[in-house]
Amino acid sequence: MTASYSGELTGYQKRLFVLLSVATFFEGYDFMALAQLLPNLRADLLLSREQGGWLVAFVNLGTMLAYFLVRLADRLGRKRLLSITIVGYTLSSFATGLAPGAKSFAICQLLARLFLIAEWAVAIVYAAEEFPAVRRGMVIGVIQASASLGAILCSALVPWLLRSPWGWRTVYFVGALPLVLMAIVRRNLRETARFASYSSDTQLKPTAPSLSGILRTPYRNRVLALSLIWIMSYCGIGNVITFWKDLALSARGLSDAQAGALISVAAILGMPLTYMVGKLLDRLGRRKGAVLIFVGAALGIWGSASLVDNRLLIAALTICVITMTGSQIVMNAFTAELFPTALRSSAFAWSNNLLGRIGMVTSPALVGMLAERSGYVFALQVLTVFPLLGLLLILLLLPETSGRELEDTSQLGVVALSPNEITR
Repeated sequence: MTASYSGELTGYQKRLFVLLSVATFFEGYDFMALAQLLPNLRADLLLSREQGGWLVAFVNLGTMLAYFLVRLADRLGRKRLLSITIVGYTLSSFATGLAPGAKSFAICQLLARLFLIAEWAVAIVYAAEEFPAVRRGMVIGVIQASASLGAILCSALVPWLLRSPWGWRTVYFVGALPLVLMAIVRRNLRETARFASYSSDTQLKPTAPSLSGILRTPYRNRVLALSLIWIMSYCGIGNVITFWKDLALSARGLSDAQAGALISVAAILGMPLTYMVGKLLDRLGRRKGAVLIFVGAALGIWGSASLVDNRLLIAALTICVITMTGSQIVMNAFTAELFPTALRSSAFAWSNNLLGRIGMVTSPALVGMLAERSGYVFALQVLTVFPLLGLLLILLLLPETSGRELEDTSQLGVVALSPNEITR
């Protein structure tokens, strides 16, 4: 393998670091676009609160369908699939801006999410396979935090873009910018050293795996455990960001501009700390870091739904911004580190896209129905329990992986050692 394991990044790894960060930037941009535009979309497309929840749920279905793309990275390779997903997202985002009605908007956004989440998953696999073990948490953390940067830019641009002649559609035209990345991808990107080594072995030549193949391997229980935790993670804090603006307008009496400003301030305040989460996981370990992140998520959810004072709301929303990204960093690290090269993309596709995203698809519909009956405050307060359940599952089911090579952490029966014990 050509990857450096000393902790120092090579010139290529630094360039790859930047490229993967830019690729995941649009995951945050697209997510925040829907969250910021939901009230405008409901008004323009004549949707009720419940219908708005179902719209978000349908769009999020694309994150599950991404399974069919992500799993192909174990056969086609990481490089080829990353290129495909960038082109697919670009075209889908542009088409969203041209959508004439609610149905066409939903379909275009479903496709955009499909390609976008596949792109994000492959970027995390790249990060796990190409960077030193001692820096892996930091790299995955920064790449995921770049999605938060995309969310910040989107939240800042939306009020301005809404004043353009095309209104909310302009936000999605801007999201088509990834086309510029294609020239960079084709010129500078290499296949990961681990996958190249695996695919060059004639006895291990990649073939098209069956859809349920990984569930017939000894790694089935790991897939199912991670799936449950991903479900809990997606049912919680992401919905607060998606629906809080509607809560602010309907239950707090804030204007569109005031609510957008609070979200933007929280995103700006939380941004520097999101870039520190990966280093925290390398220093404390994945499990101890998860305790801080998931408990913080529960506090942020409750505060965002319950508090009235704007200063306290900013604090709660800032915690939500940090822990939404932080929880994904924790789970990205675990999911990428607990499987061998031949199964890594398939495992990610199963545990995150196909099963884990059930929480992302179903929970917005639940929030919409609860909001229609009891208001957004109660609907979002209910979500507090999910990160706590996710943390419990992490502590019960997942081993510590910090500081270990993938060839070690992917072995079954890995014991839960602390980072200090690992370095002895």
